[in-house]
Amino acid sequence: MKRFVWRLQRVLDIRTKQEQIKRAELLAITERLAEARRELLTRQKVLRDIILGITAKDPQKRLHEQEFFLKHAATNDEQIKNLRKKKGELESQQQKKITEVLKVRRFKEGLEKLRAETKRRFIKEQEKLEQKELDEIAGISFVRRRDPILQCGSEKLGE
Repeated sequence: MKRFVWRLQRVLDIRTKQEQIKRAELLAITERLAEARRELLTRQKVLRDIILGITAKDPQKRLHEQEFFLKHAATNDEQIKNLRKKKGELESQQQKKITEVLKVRRFKEGLEKLRAETKRRFIKEQEKLEQKELDEIAGISFVRRRDPILQCGSEKLGE
């Protein structure tokens, strides 16, 4: 039987590699996003702990610590604001990359379905050709057994 060769196999291979590259890029963005979220949550927890620690103290001792905290609160707020902005940018990059991955995947899956259908038709056609050959061989063999002239000729050839 002939070997199945699909003309668009190279395109499918390229799309498969593109999908792998896009997935790796998506993974990198997702990891950076997780890191930004972790850092944001850590900073917020530290601030919350500091505030809870200040509020739990005696009002006389608390006043000095509150003043110190409020002086540095603007810096902390700016850092948190920057982290939220970074997180938002990474989330939008992640959504874009997800869209790209899905687009490439849909195209690749379409090619895979097309390849499977083409291979199915190829196999069916090869089976038809094989059956046709077998029918011809059977017909020739039947005619040889029935025709005495052909039998004599084949017996002489065999000697």
